[in-house]
Amino acid sequence: MEQRLSLVTLGVSNLNRSREFYERLGWSASASSTDDVVFFQLGGLVLGLYAREALAEDAQIDAAGSGFGGIALAYNGRSREDVDAVLAEAQNAGARILKPARDVFWGGYSGYFADRDGHPWEVAWNPGMTITESGQAMLPD
Repeated sequence: MEQRLSLVTLGVSNLNRSREFYERLGWSASASSTDDVVFFQLGGLVLGLYAREALAEDAQIDAAGSGFGGIALAYNGRSREDVDAVLAEAQNAGARILKPARDVFWGGYSGYFADRDGHPWEVAWNPGMTITESGQAMLPD
């Protein structure tokens, strides 16, 4: 198996509401989106939104799970100011701030928001990671 991640699919309670949230962040849905699934091209990765019940059925797992799912999505900015700006933009789009941005133990600056379905997103500036002009996250060699 190649060392890569191609697609992250979020199970959402209301597809239209979730699409609207991400579009309010300034993201554009792909033309390949349908009434049943919405895709956003994120550089070399795709974010999909799909009805939570349908996603659970497709994976043959129970959809009744609640609480922390053991995963957080992340958006890395190029500066501390990027972190503050993205958290404010997310809140204005309807997100709930889980943790205001602050200096963190690993030397960066980070905060968290939850999207309209409660999926946690970390927004961080990591001085050891480069974000290219095209938005790719690059780890040091």
